Amino acid sequence: MAKHTAPVKKNDTITLTFEDLTHEGSGVAKIGGYPLFVPNGLPGEEAIVKVVKVNKNFGFGKLLELKTKSPERVEATCHIHCGGCQLQHMSYKLQLEMKQNQVKNVMKKVAHLEHVPVHSIMGMDNPFHYRNKVQIPVGEKNGELIVGFYQKRSHRILENMDMCSIQDKAINEIIKATREIANRFGIKAYNEEKHSGELRHIMVRTGQATKEAMVVLVTRTDKLPNKEVLINELTERFPQIRSIIQNVNRERTSVILGDKTKVLWGEEYIYDMIGDIKFAISAKSFFQVNPVQTRELYDKALEYAKIGSDDIVIDAYCGIGTISLFLAQKAKKVYGIEVVPEAINDAKMNAKLNGITNAEFHVGQAEKVMPKWKEEGLNPDVIVIDPPRKGCEVDFLQAMIDMQPKRIVYVSCNPSTLARDLRILEDSGYETKEVQPVDMFPQTPHVEAVTWLEKRVSN
Repeated sequence: MAKHTAPVKKNDTITLTFEDLTHEGSGVAKIGGYPLFVPNGLPGEEAIVKVVKVNKNFGFGKLLELKTKSPERVEATCHIHCGGCQLQHMSYKLQLEMKQNQVKNVMKKVAHLEHVPVHSIMGMDNPFHYRNKVQIPVGEKNGELIVGFYQKRSHRILENMDMCSIQDKAINEIIKATREIANRFGIKAYNEEKHSGELRHIMVRTGQATKEAMVVLVTRTDKLPNKEVLINELTERFPQIRSIIQNVNRERTSVILGDKTKVLWGEEYIYDMIGDIKFAISAKSFFQVNPVQTRELYDKALEYAKIGSDDIVIDAYCGIGTISLFLAQKAKKVYGIEVVPEAINDAKMNAKLNGITNAEFHVGQAEKVMPKWKEEGLNPDVIVIDPPRKGCEVDFLQAMIDMQPKRIVYVSCNPSTLARDLRILEDSGYETKEVQPVDMFPQTPHVEAVTWLEKRVSN
């Protein structure tokens, strides 16, 4: 059999025209049918590209020069190449189209459900400054503290990042001030190689509705020099700060937070609202980073759940109870399951905070807890799931199928694993009715989707 070779070689410089986009937002061009993926290229653009990697069936290129520009190309608001916002060069309209197509494509190619309606994606009126949390590394250069995200695929800090265009503007200002004050008072940055120094990361969280802020100083040591002056200056400059926390991480690790957390000033929690439900947020709480779109997402999940006042609901992967408490406003009873004990403690506290008494929260793996509940006679009417990016384990899907709820609502942050799991549920007696994509993370390739499934009725 004749051996096929790629029509290009590494380091070739070629002129091409982009035809499409990958799910990560790279431009796709074809040379004699051979796909070349090039970051920052847009459909319809002619460009000069350097080939940087050649595989058997596809290759990768680097954009050198645009000969023609797409009308959908916009000037990026940020020129720091941290790798976090891959889509800033394209209009928001095109970003939404790309994400919509991503969901449609996996529904067709992976789930084989091209007949199922995929509704127009829910976008944002203002797709910038939406993030309510940042964790940013601290380093040192020429004796000065520097803060910034790591350069893509490296541990080199892109120094003194004064502005991130997707973070809450208040977070940008607090990070900048914390670095400046810590530098002035001689707090040393953590050195990965020597495992020395004190300040490893600065985390800031804000409440979108309450405007409250929390500062978390992640240190290698229990001792934090000059913490009193740091606290005084920060709280004087930013009266919205309600909490300053120290988290101690003594390990040689890329994991950001350590096990020990203590309040240096103020309260252990800040608060935020999603709709009319109030949430207490600690340094380690999982809380959605885009509260505006979270409300849209949860409202759609609640609509699809079609909960009646006599319905029993299970919320698997319940986290700190965000979806559970929305569901509890309509249901007779909600049972939340989460493997992280701290999250369950937060969920119980949030239920109490809102006076919600018909929600129970349990620590454990859903695939182990749910069969036990079934044996005990718990028969849910609705199951709501919001798994991690890897989707659902087969054991969990089977446990859910065995409980035979009349309705399933699947909230997903990964369209590919959603489509894979939908195929399993379809083959096990459930019908996928609708899919609603939601843009939770503008300027990035990530897209969420809410899916409504109904149990088929036997004739």
